[in-house]
Amino acid sequence: MQHIIDRFVSYVTIDTESDPGSNTTPSTAKQWDLANKLVEELKAIGLQDVTIDDKAYIMATLPSNVDHEVPTIGFISHFDTTPDFTGANVKPQIIPDYDGKDIILNAEQNIVLSPSYFKDLLQYKGQTLITTDGTTLLGADDKAGITEIVTAMEFLINNPEIKHGKIRIAFTPDEEIGRGAHHFDVEKFGAEWAYTMDGSQVGELEYENFNAAGAKIIFKGKSVHPGYAKGKMINSMLIANDFINELPKDETPQETRGYQGFFHIHHLSGSIEETVLELIIRDHNKFKFEKRKALIDKIAKKFNKKFAKQFGEDIVITEVKDQYYNMKEKVLPVKHIVFIAEKAMRELGIKPIIKPIRGGTDGCQLSYKGLPCPNIFAGGHNFHGKYEYVPVESMQKAVNVIVKIAELTAEGAYQKKETASKKS
Repeated sequence: MQHIIDRFVSYVTIDTESDPGSNTTPSTAKQWDLANKLVEELKAIGLQDVTIDDKAYIMATLPSNVDHEVPTIGFISHFDTTPDFTGANVKPQIIPDYDGKDIILNAEQNIVLSPSYFKDLLQYKGQTLITTDGTTLLGADDKAGITEIVTAMEFLINNPEIKHGKIRIAFTPDEEIGRGAHHFDVEKFGAEWAYTMDGSQVGELEYENFNAAGAKIIFKGKSVHPGYAKGKMINSMLIANDFINELPKDETPQETRGYQGFFHIHHLSGSIEETVLELIIRDHNKFKFEKRKALIDKIAKKFNKKFAKQFGEDIVITEVKDQYYNMKEKVLPVKHIVFIAEKAMRELGIKPIIKPIRGGTDGCQLSYKGLPCPNIFAGGHNFHGKYEYVPVESMQKAVNVIVKIAELTAEGAYQKKETASKKS
């Protein structure tokens, strides 16, 4: 346990926040600090073919220790943290034998991690928690995943009696800003399939995710002195507000769950002359996803028609770009890779929680690049904010799942795919 704690803390105390406004890869120079550390650590524990390219993508190999043919599998995590909340000067707090009560993260600022609000905490009574100090995020997303992969590889190296095939691991930059797989060299990685260790609570196993698009909508206006504005002024901020009101009120992140899609407004700024609205569009169902994008276009056309005579040109300009798609389409033909992970969990006494991801991982993009890649729990909770925490026991269980997947693959579990597929 202490080994996992020490490794995890050494990662999260390095600031690796990514930047969506940057055009470089990685998007921030500080991501190199952890990337270079990881390269040296992978070499030190005995992995082979350790490489890092000019965009900070790290890959390494654990050679097979069996004399029969086994598919090469992979495990992947990202080392950047979200720009949604600061990841600078992270000061982790270790809470041993959690008593099920409120945790004072920061007495000075009265920041409390309470099970009365975050009910999942009660699952971990008696366990060791790692939390923030209330002023930063923790970075368990996804430095918990990196900790687990490195620890599992080290365990397999130190315990050669555990049989496994060739294993490839990779750590990526910029996942939090949607670019983690953009420069991932699938051919170089050379695995038949892989797993991202990037989920939340123990047991999560996911092979479905949102279809995703981002929309930038520009509203034009005309500024006139308010004392003489009658019939002349067009306030772009009010047009934007009316546009927002045309969207379904009950289809927002806070009103949806499971397979339900949404529109999420995450940025709005403007003046009388111009207002910019940014939102994301999400849906698991491809047909509904296309309908959501079409609705944006339909509303824009409605406003442009309404103001055509007064404004003289389009008053609403839309730009909608697809970001990623539901990996289910690429995983279903090889669903035995999900069954292997499920079997690994069950053999370890972990109840699999198979559900759709209400978001995306590197795995969804990698699946469309030819590397089917379901997602497995990394153990953290409340990602992207000051209430983030991770139970150390959850990270231990994730390490065990990685090891068990390697064992099952070497034993030929993948050869039972036809039987498993019929049962599904």
